[in-house]
Amino acid sequence: MKQLEAFQEYRQALALLRDAKPAEALSHILKAVELEPLDPFYLSYQGVIVAQANQKIAEAEELCQRALRMEPRQSQLYLNLAEVYKVAGRREDACQALNRGLRYSPNDYRLQYEIGKLAARRPPVISSLPRGHFLNRQLGRLRHHALEYIARI
Repeated sequence: MKQLEAFQEYRQALALLRDAKPAEALSHILKAVELEPLDPFYLSYQGVIVAQANQKIAEAEELCQRALRMEPRQSQLYLNLAEVYKVAGRREDACQALNRGLRYSPNDYRLQYEIGKLAARRPPVISSLPRGHFLNRQLGRLRHHALEYIARI
């Protein structure tokens, strides 16, 4: 019974988090953690919600790290830690967390996608055109392949 109630609170917290209402989600995730204090997913999401709702980054990071010590092979926990780092403006730490997750789940597309979003991008080849313009996309691909070729020489 306690597990079911905790899971319902957890789901409610996630729904509110998805709707960009972390302050409202906080009470639900705290209730879930109170009912199931050893669930790493509840702890990890508590960290994400604390970071977004209260900007308590150190506390949020500790919650996510504790969850990772409990379940180091769960990709979602690395994604959550990266989210805490992104809230704090620590992009490099977020990339490192995602890369650690890739050691356990090298084919997890979510980790790869998030790393791609955080990676530094080169400026558009033709700065007077938008990044998504056909010429910039094609010339950017050409530049990418040329730089790869030069790096191999």
